Amino acid sequence: MPKKKKTKKVKKVKVIKKTKNLLLKKSKAEDKSKKQTNFNQEDKPEIKKIKKQSTEKKQYNIKDFVVYPKHGVGKITAVEKAKIGQIEIQFYKIFIEKEKLTLTVPINQQSNLRPISSINQINKCVSILKTKPKIKRTMWSRRAQEYDQKINSGKIYELAEVVKDLNKNTDIIADQSYSERQLFEKAYDRLKSEFEAVLKTTPEEVQKKMDKALGRNKNLLED
Repeated sequence: MPKKKKTKKVKKVKVIKKTKNLLLKKSKAEDKSKKQTNFNQEDKPEIKKIKKQSTEKKQYNIKDFVVYPKHGVGKITAVEKAKIGQIEIQFYKIFIEKEKLTLTVPINQQSNLRPISSINQINKCVSILKTKPKIKRTMWSRRAQEYDQKINSGKIYELAEVVKDLNKNTDIIADQSYSERQLFEKAYDRLKSEFEAVLKTTPEEVQKKMDKALGRNKNLLED
């Protein structure tokens, strides 16, 4: 009889342990479920969608002057739309007076464009033109490449630096090599066209202003 009682006690203990384990598991599962439910109910509304970075887009209008780095100053002559496949594209028509060229620039690719400079930037360019040119000892082919990159950068201060560095204070062709003169004239004309657009004055007046800053033809200016 004592042995049978002992067996019953052992069985009861095992059953109790199993029951406790099941209840514990069930309790943990319920807690986890509650936490998950609370998380879904409380935290979900607070999740914010990541917004796309806003792209800085300048809205240009017809007759506005803009600068296209590889061609210089141009005027917007039209804002048009066209369908390519199923996609509708809006673009600017830009006329480059110096090159007698019309460019078509999609509005969503207008990062190549910039507005013309301010009066303060023009005055800063005049100050740059008055400074002494930098004398570089590197090979001309390398310098020519650097100058060309600056001209096509679309940055007005870099353009002014090229004009200043290649300026010989004279119009005598023998004082400059052919390639030097070509680069100088290209940079000079680009800068001059932006001066004209900003200052709203005649090409002759702009040329006088630039030549005075560069110290070109001093004798003629004094006369």
